[in-house]
Amino acid sequence: MLRAMLALVLLCCGAAAWSQPYPSKSVRIVVPYAVGGSADVYGRVLAAKLTENLGQTFVIENRPGGGAVVGTDAVAKSAADGYTVLVMSNTHAVNETLIPKKPYDLMRDFVGVTGINYQDLMLAAHPSVPAKDLKELIAFAKKNPGKLNYASSGPGTPYHMAGELFKYMAGVDIVHVPHKGSDQARTAVLGHQVDFMFDAISTIVGQVRAGKLKAIATTGKNRSKVTPEVPTVAEAGVPGYEAPIWLGLMAPAATPKPVIEKLNAEVVKVLNSGDIKESWGKQGALPMPMKPDEFERFLRADIEKWGKLVKATGMKVD
Repeated sequence: MLRAMLALVLLCCGAAAWSQPYPSKSVRIVVPYAVGGSADVYGRVLAAKLTENLGQTFVIENRPGGGAVVGTDAVAKSAADGYTVLVMSNTHAVNETLIPKKPYDLMRDFVGVTGINYQDLMLAAHPSVPAKDLKELIAFAKKNPGKLNYASSGPGTPYHMAGELFKYMAGVDIVHVPHKGSDQARTAVLGHQVDFMFDAISTIVGQVRAGKLKAIATTGKNRSKVTPEVPTVAEAGVPGYEAPIWLGLMAPAATPKPVIEKLNAEVVKVLNSGDIKESWGKQGALPMPMKPDEFERFLRADIEKWGKLVKATGMKVD
């Protein structure tokens, strides 16, 4: 009888614990990149909106290092209760093939929550680079193999992969110069320590409009509404090229389904709000609300896309 009573008490306590509304305390959003990059900027917007809507603090924690592996692994090892989640990007899709010996497997150790946004990149060059458009850039690179170089925020990042896809599809020899963050990469191009970079339109367009850099092309299927005068890489000389940057939200794999559904609903509500659509649209970023299973299908397709490039080029992490 005592054992039966104890079991009943434990059952009631467990039910009471699970009946607590989520979130009932602060939520940590880990961004596995440096401050100032696209994931950090949009992650902070999302955190502020969720804090405002839900009455609990959503705190951004930057954990850069190892091509996003350090911060991602920390989330994989966190309690699967919805109070530690991950802002991720197509870097994670690339890393599934590029870094096979990571301490986690993305689709095994995480569950998708939703996409956050999608944004084209811009190929922006220092004004002294001897090319006014993409065809001239390709022609110069072919005549001078290994002379041009491009900056990125590190191996496997969208900025790096956009450059590698360009090299592969255009058939040019251009040197990759990795940096510890997109801010450092951008500074290197502005100072002409490096010739050009692929960068998020929202963070590079100001430098272009100020005349400090020149826009060569954008990386989407269609021209960006932010810079409609700038052609896409595909239309300017490399047919079929497409290399955006996208962001998403994931949680540890064992996170309860009701928590994932609640997170999904609240994030999607933010992404569908008029002020977010208007603000992000002006920056060239399109909200990417998805159901968890829809986001996971999207992830698998992106893992396959970039895995083919990694294998075709024999790309390795130094």
